[in-house]
Amino acid sequence: MPGGKDDWVAVRRDAETGIETIRAHFRGHAYDLHDHDELLVGVTEQGVQAFRCRRRLHTSVPGRVILIEPGEAHDGHSPGEDGFTYAMLYLPVPLLSARSDALNDMMPRAAGSLGFRDTLADDPGLAATIRSAFLALHQRDGRLARDLSVDRLAARLAGHLELPEERRPLRPDRAAALARELLHARMAEDVGLDELAAAAGVDRFRLNRAFRAAFGLSPHAYLVRLRLRAARRRLADGEAPALVAAEVGFADQSHLGRWFRRAYGLTPAAYRDLCTNVPD
Repeated sequence: MPGGKDDWVAVRRDAETGIETIRAHFRGHAYDLHDHDELLVGVTEQGVQAFRCRRRLHTSVPGRVILIEPGEAHDGHSPGEDGFTYAMLYLPVPLLSARSDALNDMMPRAAGSLGFRDTLADDPGLAATIRSAFLALHQRDGRLARDLSVDRLAARLAGHLELPEERRPLRPDRAAALARELLHARMAEDVGLDELAAAAGVDRFRLNRAFRAAFGLSPHAYLVRLRLRAARRRLADGEAPALVAAEVGFADQSHLGRWFRRAYGLTPAAYRDLCTNVPD
């Protein structure tokens, strides 16, 4: 769980574009497995950054680019004593596609499902462009600097994106797919495994195995991720943590706070304040 004496997280959110910039340093464990609605692009600045993504362990070193697509579960830790420092931008997909002719041409065919070809990239030009965009946003250099740097970043990213048909098609077990649909439809409800299995038409043991095989997580872990993404969106819009917790399905504000901090390194109240400048 984040929270070592040397750990720190700095977050800023551009209200007009919805782009978030995060710079952080961690020693040891950084984040539990979680995901985001946005495209994540960043650069490791110092140390060795290790994380699981796409069911593989990846290792990033200074100068290496990290590319994570929406909904892709990932965690983070440092295998070295000195920890690691990184800078990351969270880019809303519609905004990014509108900034590049190449991306805009791809989007109609992709139906909004663009992803990255690789999770890590050794591309010094892209790394420099990410740093430039990060600084323009994080240091609040103004709209013109922001717009030009994001346009350049969108153009650079085009070469690292792929269409869904370029990937091996994923066909989850029907029972797993039905269970996932129910979790999305009833995210805020306290659904039990027997109820989930009955909706999927299988016994609970087969469902648990099928769900893990299809999505790499237990149904409960998937539901927590789903709730966290919804909570993050609402907090960024300025909603109070206690209300958010109730609306997305956590037992109370402290329950939301425990999971949120494990996933994102901040309390819900701190994240809301950083995004909106509205005190809790």
